[in-house]
Amino acid sequence: MLGHLGWVLRRNPVTALASTGALALCLVAVFSPWLTPYDPIASDVPSALRPPSAAHWAGTDQLGRDLLSRIIAATRLDLAIALSAVGLSFVVGAVIGSFCGYAGGKLDRAVGRLVDVLMAFPLFVLAMAMVAALGNRVENIVIATALINLPFYIRFARAEVNVRRDLGWVEAARAGGESHASVVLRYLLPNILPAMAVQISLNLGWAVLNAAGLSFIGLGVRPPTPEWGILVAEGARFITTGKWWLVAFPGLALMLSVLCFNLMGDGLRDILDPRQRT
Repeated sequence: MLGHLGWVLRRNPVTALASTGALALCLVAVFSPWLTPYDPIASDVPSALRPPSAAHWAGTDQLGRDLLSRIIAATRLDLAIALSAVGLSFVVGAVIGSFCGYAGGKLDRAVGRLVDVLMAFPLFVLAMAMVAALGNRVENIVIATALINLPFYIRFARAEVNVRRDLGWVEAARAGGESHASVVLRYLLPNILPAMAVQISLNLGWAVLNAAGLSFIGLGVRPPTPEWGILVAEGARFITTGKWWLVAFPGLALMLSVLCFNLMGDGLRDILDPRQRT
């Protein structure tokens, strides 16, 4: 496995670069309290709206707050929301989808129709409605993002388990006295996890974008909490006055994070696909 991983990374330097970028984002999120050069919330009005300089590498905002410090602090919050939401939807969706795909019959068809109904709605609009109803707190953003990601994992797990449920090794497990729940949780679910890892990586980028989008329209995290969507929304008011850095740097951080997770998903597919191991 490690040899194949090294071969894929050498063969595809874009995947290696994206994986390094995703790892760097995670490290920035973990160590953000020690990496911020200034307090990301403390204002300094006399230093407001200063362009990038040696003192403030990304400039300052309308209240004189160091923009680089706010971007670094926002990395922890955005990645925490994305990881929590994707982790929750993955666990719940994989279990529900696996049991439905294994059982088949009316339950499988009913869950399949419910998933189709959910996916018929624009998912971001659905997230907006849920956050507006529940309140724009971080935990509600996590719940809304997890719920709109749930259909992807249910459909994926259903399809993968449905293909495998009648294979020889599954029949052998049942013949050996394993219960249906044990067959699903001990044999089928672990077998489909590598394939689902690709979906997890892709959904991480989308979850980051979803959280930022909710904050941008005022339904996400509330100011003055540093968050990429808030930073872009605040900077958009000044872009016509030539204060380009207020939008450029938060937008660049958001774009790079989504790009890294998406490209890493493509690389994971190559790494985990047995057909690539030749």
